[in-house]
Amino acid sequence: METIVVSALALVRDRRLLMVTARGRDVLYLPGGKVEPGETGAEAAIRESFEEVAVALDPATVAPLFTVSEQAHGEPDGRLVDMTLYSGETLDDPRPSAEVGSISWVTTADAGRCPPAGVETLRRMSLLGLID
Repeated sequence: METIVVSALALVRDRRLLMVTARGRDVLYLPGGKVEPGETGAEAAIRESFEEVAVALDPATVAPLFTVSEQAHGEPDGRLVDMTLYSGETLDDPRPSAEVGSISWVTTADAGRCPPAGVETLRRMSLLGLID
């Protein structure tokens, strides 16, 4: 099975990580999505951040943090997602787009509401001392 390659935004404020839920669902995930043909991972993170949470990232500040490889949520067993997390600066306050039901600022205490890639992201962000 082909691995799903995605880029996601790791936006931290007050030691909490921005995560979102899809409309009508309770599962938390990071703002982001698939890298389109001809697009870099950083470009995908910038595009998806604007599309999902209406933040314009300063491209000069966008940098990869790490990549998690986990079972893809809602996919057949063995299908993996390779999700690269990008940091970046913005002056915008995130708000839900048409695709997103709500935004949440989370800590490791919220891991129970996350798919495997989200759980691993929270663990690593905590180990880096970025979130509680």
